[in-house]
Amino acid sequence: MSTSAKTAVVIGAGPGLGMSIAHRFGREGYRAALVSRTDTRHGGYLSSLREAGVEAGSFVADVRDRDRLLAVLDAVSQRYGTIDLVYYGPGATDPDAHPKPIIEADSASVQQAMSWVYPAIDVVGAVLPGMIERGEGGLLFAGGLSSVVPMPALGNLAISSAALRNYALTLNAALADKGIYAGTLTIGGLIERGDIHALVTAQQDRFGDVGGRSLDPDDLADAAWDLYVKRDRPEAVFDLFS
Repeated sequence: MSTSAKTAVVIGAGPGLGMSIAHRFGREGYRAALVSRTDTRHGGYLSSLREAGVEAGSFVADVRDRDRLLAVLDAVSQRYGTIDLVYYGPGATDPDAHPKPIIEADSASVQQAMSWVYPAIDVVGAVLPGMIERGEGGLLFAGGLSSVVPMPALGNLAISSAALRNYALTLNAALADKGIYAGTLTIGGLIERGDIHALVTAQQDRFGDVGGRSLDPDDLADAAWDLYVKRDRPEAVFDLFS
C-alpha cells in the first residue's frame, strides 16, 4: 500500500472530461484511480498519465452495479490507503439512455434516468466517513444544463440532472464546516474528445453542426480544481445554449 500522495478517484474515466480531471489533479500531486465500465482503453489512459508523471491505476465497474462499484472503491482504499477526492461523471451513450421529452416521460423512464444518480449516493456513502474522520476531502460531480435551464426535449434526463445538482449543492451546505468540499460542474455543451462528442459529430445529418457548442475538457477540469481549492462557491456553470 502506497501512502505518499493523495488519491483522486475518477468515476466515468473517458477520453474527454474524465481524463482531463485525472491529469489536472495529477499535476497537483494526486494519484489517479480511474474507474470505467470496461478496461478497453485503460492502457492508453495509464500511459498518458505516466508520461505526465502521474501515478495511476485503473478499475472496472459499471456504476449501476452497486456491489461491483462498492467493491472497486474498497479495492482503491486497500491499494492506496485513502480516497481523498471523488469525481463522479459517468456518461451514457447506450440507446436506452436516450431522453424522453417531458410531455412523454413516465415514471419508468424517470426511474431509468435516475439509475445514474443513485450510484452517486452510494459512492458518497462509501467515502464520506473516512473524509469526515480525517477532516478533509472533496466530492465533485458533473451534470447537465437542463438542471437549471428548462429543456423540454431532455425530459426524464432533466429530472435526474436536477436531482444530482441538488444533491451536490445540499452536500456542500452540510459539509462546509467539516473541511470537506462538495461541488458540481453544470455543463451545457458537448465536451471535446468525449464519446458523446464523437458520436454527435460523426452524425451531422442527424444532429446538425455543433459548431460553437463544444467545450474544452481541460477548461472544465481547471474549473473543477478552482472550485475545490477556493471553495467560495458550490457550482460552475457552462452554458453554450442560451
